[in-house]
Amino acid sequence: MPKTIIVSNRLPIKVTNENGHLRFKASEGGLATGLGSIYKSGNNLWIGWPGLLINQGIERINVTEKLKQENMHPVFLTKDEIKNYYEGFSNETLWPIFHYFSQYSVYNETFWEYYVQVNQKFCDEVVSFVESGDTLWIHDYQLLLLPEMIRHKFPELSIGFFLHIPFPSYEMFRLLPWRRELLNGMLGSDLVGFHTYDDMRHFLSSVSRLAGFGYSTGQVNKPDRKVIVDAFPMGIDYNKYAEAAAAPETIEREIRYRTSLGDQQLVLSIDRLDYSKGIPQRLKAFERFLYKYPEFKEKVSLVMLVVPSRDKVTKYQELKEEVDLLVGRINGQFGRINWTPIHYFYRSLPLEALSGFYRMAHVALVTPMRDGMNLVCKEFIASKLNKKGVLILSEMCGASKELSEAILINPNDINAMVEALHTALTMPEKEQIAHIDVMQKSLQRYNIHHWVNMFMERLEEVKATQQGLSTKYLDKNTIDSTRKAIKEANKTLFFLDYDGTLVKFSDIPQKATPDKNLVDLLADLSKNENYQIVIISGRDKDTLEKWLGHLNLDFIGEHGVWLKERGSNWRTITKLSGDWKKEIRSVLELYVDRTPGSFIEEKDYSLVWHHRRVETGLGELRTRELSSHLKYLSSNMNLQVMEGDMVVEIKSAQVNKGRAAQQWIADFPSDYIVAIGDDWTDEDTFRAMPNEALTIKVGSTSSAAKYNLNSPDEVRAFLKQLC
Repeated sequence: MPKTIIVSNRLPIKVTNENGHLRFKASEGGLATGLGSIYKSGNNLWIGWPGLLINQGIERINVTEKLKQENMHPVFLTKDEIKNYYEGFSNETLWPIFHYFSQYSVYNETFWEYYVQVNQKFCDEVVSFVESGDTLWIHDYQLLLLPEMIRHKFPELSIGFFLHIPFPSYEMFRLLPWRRELLNGMLGSDLVGFHTYDDMRHFLSSVSRLAGFGYSTGQVNKPDRKVIVDAFPMGIDYNKYAEAAAAPETIEREIRYRTSLGDQQLVLSIDRLDYSKGIPQRLKAFERFLYKYPEFKEKVSLVMLVVPSRDKVTKYQELKEEVDLLVGRINGQFGRINWTPIHYFYRSLPLEALSGFYRMAHVALVTPMRDGMNLVCKEFIASKLNKKGVLILSEMCGASKELSEAILINPNDINAMVEALHTALTMPEKEQIAHIDVMQKSLQRYNIHHWVNMFMERLEEVKATQQGLSTKYLDKNTIDSTRKAIKEANKTLFFLDYDGTLVKFSDIPQKATPDKNLVDLLADLSKNENYQIVIISGRDKDTLEKWLGHLNLDFIGEHGVWLKERGSNWRTITKLSGDWKKEIRSVLELYVDRTPGSFIEEKDYSLVWHHRRVETGLGELRTRELSSHLKYLSSNMNLQVMEGDMVVEIKSAQVNKGRAAQQWIADFPSDYIVAIGDDWTDEDTFRAMPNEALTIKVGSTSSAAKYNLNSPDEVRAFLKQLC
């Protein structure tokens, strides 16, 4: 029975060593909660690191057996792997770059080698459990290479990947020496998920400009398949936090805390110790607030909870010292015997304590410099049973896209944060309730379970679409049945692409002339009175006429712009204008100037930029840039930008090969149809064909066509059997 395997760096369980005895404690994190419904059912499985250095031998066997009972399987890491893969590459190389702190990023070859090694170790463990039909969901930045590694082992496996931290802009991501390997690793997935559209947009930009794959509407066009990229904002277990806020123990804690703190307004800050969280900026804003609004002295306190994290790393030690100094300075400057401006806790607290703070806080100050989602703000909203309270939220975190009723600020703008604090502390209760109510309704609907279901359903849909686009090789049995069907048909209609289908590509397009064998083949086919042969090409009409006009053929030129039936003159499929070409040509000329070896081909109603003779790598880079540039320019011009094999073509969006082919099918009824093409412009042709037609893609196995052949030589061999 097919199963679902979840893979993450850490298992949803914490293993600790207490006086020589291993203790197992379930994680309370949102991801563990949301995925519990998946990995705990049937024969499903969660694979990951237990979070502890466990020696070889009986201890590892015991841990493996214990975790097996919980539908988990461990990946054990050595001391060097923890140091170089986890603490090194994951947290000293990727984490800073992905959070826009490039000055902290360490580019260490040893870190990278261990990152590859550990991703391979995860791959080996996963592969030992994978069976045909399984679904794999991989999580986060520690395992960016894993999807591609597993894809090599199981080409047909359904693989999803979700990144829980921000994906940086192209300008930031390109700093990484191993950028292309990381992108290709992620593109081993069928579905790549992010928290926000911005993250998705940044990823697609890097894929286009660094990995060299084109994309459209969130779909990356890889040679073997389509990879879907989408945004899935992660929610929380809303009921869990709402119920915790109503629990007797939470209420008892709130009363105890209130008694200790006295009658004053509370601003709450909860974060893990990290430079991406903006903790020093928050403290400076609170200090400036007390200077600017002295009337709030002794009336408001900041409750700051900082959860210890990576405190053996120098950067984090320095951050801890800075926070300690700021808290000491502010309390020393403003504090009184009966009033402490900042109540500072450097520790982890249980859910009941957190819930007590959420309940009693008047304001939640959540202002990270950069964050993938940030769930603290959502937990605060869910805990507000009386709907009284105000959320101040950084616009740099993913949650800001959902919680628009919060007071949104730029965390780099200290003055804006000061004014936001004043607005929040003076906001009327009626307004507070209105804002909280809207946000609670949103969080209730888009909770963690909704997030899990949305991702898994989308992955299933993506895989089904891929399978629908998978082609079968045109084997001898299929060819024999085709010959029989054609023999029985009174009329057979052929749609044959030219470049890449009947002839191989040439560095100079005008040199891809038909050789004698091809001319003879087409002549033999066209002699059959039951055959009607249509050459359907991106070539201009003059070239087609010059090369093949003496044969008994029909033509569709310039991707459907020009049409010509046997014995008639060329005509356009609809009234078209080429007035746009002057403006667009100037852009293409700019790219020719910047790209030695490239050139422009002008057709009647389209322009083509060729880069077949351009240095490898540079041509792909310029293609990405030019396509993006043209799509932006042509967005209101009713033009279509098409990427072919070593070309970028722009033409009227009113016409395509599919529309022209449909006209032939309507005008010339037939009993059987054969359509053959090699690039994505031919997909329009394939989609226009009736279900019973024989459709063949040349070169690729991902297509709307039913079958595939490997080369123009194989196409010619197939057609020769039909003469």
